[in-house]
Amino acid sequence: MERGQSSRNRRNGTRIKLLIPNPILLNMSKKILVTGGAGFIGSHLIDRLIEKNEIICLDNFDPYYDPEIKRKNIEPHLERDNFKLVESDVRDRESLEGVFKEGVDKVVHLAAKVGVRPSIKYPFVYIDVNIKGTLNLLELCKTYGVENFVFASSSSVYGLNNTPFREDDKVDTQVSPYGTSKRACELYCRTYSLLYEIPTVCLRFFTVYGPRQRPDMAIHKFTRLIDQGKPIEMYGDGTSKRDYTYVTDIVDGVISALNKKFDFEIFNLGESRTVELRYLISLIEKNLGKKARIDQKPAQPGDVPVTYADISKARRMLGYEPKVRIEEGIRRFVEWYLESSSGIS
Repeated sequence: MERGQSSRNRRNGTRIKLLIPNPILLNMSKKILVTGGAGFIGSHLIDRLIEKNEIICLDNFDPYYDPEIKRKNIEPHLERDNFKLVESDVRDRESLEGVFKEGVDKVVHLAAKVGVRPSIKYPFVYIDVNIKGTLNLLELCKTYGVENFVFASSSSVYGLNNTPFREDDKVDTQVSPYGTSKRACELYCRTYSLLYEIPTVCLRFFTVYGPRQRPDMAIHKFTRLIDQGKPIEMYGDGTSKRDYTYVTDIVDGVISALNKKFDFEIFNLGESRTVELRYLISLIEKNLGKKARIDQKPAQPGDVPVTYADISKARRMLGYEPKVRIEEGIRRFVEWYLESSSGIS
């Protein structure tokens, strides 16, 4: 339910009608904290938000991949008056409190320990970073009264569910600690929204790709290895399917969530189309003008055969409409890769 339509009475839990209209919140400058802001999605989001808002980018520059890549992502903003970089960790409660004390209107929480397969090997760090880090932020949102909190969840919460995945599906079949940690964070978000009236949105991202994508992700890794003439590891027989979503479409969805106030909602953000792995590889081959050398491997624990988003709720309530189909998205990605590899971008 949108704020501006109703709110929760603290004493008896009933809802009361508000007489004020729902504001379009980003028409005026806001101070927005973006955790993980130097990363792939975070830096694209900041590129869009910074034109009208004051941005606090919090990032710990985790060495999961080269931190210099993330520093380059935000380099264009470092000298701007409305941009502040805080090099810290969401697990550092004292440092976070220092940020909130200076004023935060809205929070987009993208920072996380990522990776399905690594989470099987190192599950405890996913509890520490993803769950405890999110809880730190929710506690501070409660204390400092932020306008709304947007949490980056994942299609991994659906696990072995039947497709297409819907937000009202029962989600108790996660197949990786990563997916389980994201689901636990969603539950904490719901609880804090109910207890403390923190307007909250959880966005379930579906396989995001595009310029600046992490180098360990399949599209980036495949492109690099095919370009270099090296074999790519294909897990399974190539028939697995993913709902690949271009980063600008994801950013559109995040900004729409920031533009509205909901008591609590969950939305899928995907392209709502499944793409077979072999077809994905063929698109990269076509755009590179090179043939892949495929090293076929057994399917990996933690992988699911299909992800597929039902986005009807996001269309209806967020006005979300993905614009970049996989064929165009891969063309753009390969173009960026070739330019950045040549030192042009």
